[in-house]
Order: sequence, then C-alpha cells, then structure tokens
Amino acid sequence: MAVNINQPSGDLAELNDINVTPFIDVILVLLIIFMVAAPLATVDISVDLPASNAQPHPRPDKPVYLTVKPDLSLSLGEETVSRATLSGMLDAATNGQKDTRIFLRGDKMVPYGEIMKVMNGLRAAGYLKVALVGLEQTAEP
Repeated sequence: MAVNINQPSGDLAELNDINVTPFIDVILVLLIIFMVAAPLATVDISVDLPASNAQPHPRPDKPVYLTVKPDLSLSLGEETVSRATLSGMLDAATNGQKDTRIFLRGDKMVPYGEIMKVMNGLRAAGYLKVALVGLEQTAEP
C-alpha cells in the first residue's frame, strides 16, 4: 500500500495505483533466462536410423510397387515410367481407386529429398496411402 505524503492538508491518503516496476523486472529476468535456455534445449545429432523389427502386415493380393532406382528413374511394377506420366499410370494400375496402398521402394543410394519428391507426386495424384518398403531385420542371438 502506498501513501502520498506531499499533501498540504496533513491527511495521508492512500494511493490505489499498482507499482508495476518490480513485475516488469521479474518478467525481463525470466525472458533472459528463457532466451539463454531455449538454444540449449535443441540438439543437432546426426542420426543413423536402425532397421525396423516390426511385425510385417499381410500383403494384398496384387500390391502396387513404385520403385525409385539409383539413377532416380521410376518403375511402376516392372515397367519404367516418367514422373510426368506417373499419375495416369497409377490410375491405370489401381483402376482409379485412390485409397489403394502404394508400396514405395527406394534404393539405399537415393537421396532422401528424391524420395520426398516422389511422395509429394503421389500426394498430388491423390494417393495418400503410401507404405515404405524396407528389408526385414532378423533377430540377433
């Protein structure tokens, strides 16, 4: 509670104003603490992802495989396709059913960015169910 002592009448009246200076000081200290602590919370670690040992799901009777070869060309099943004709060829292979799961295989040497370009092409064509195919890991003794 604050009191104004500069009144000529001699009556000490209470001031109802809130003193926000200590509040601002505390907020600024907290801001500095978070500004210093936030960069320490993010860590750049190079990651070598392991193989998956998840139980494989049963494959459909006639799976649709899209393969990205080491030379970055695409194959739908056994047939080579261009990126421009990929949508039409997928429609023909799936009979126009956009909910068909597409099994995407990529060579180990294909850059991650190229796999993402192919997945973006699949999404643009309307195929949202994409399964990434990899080698199964055997249990080590």
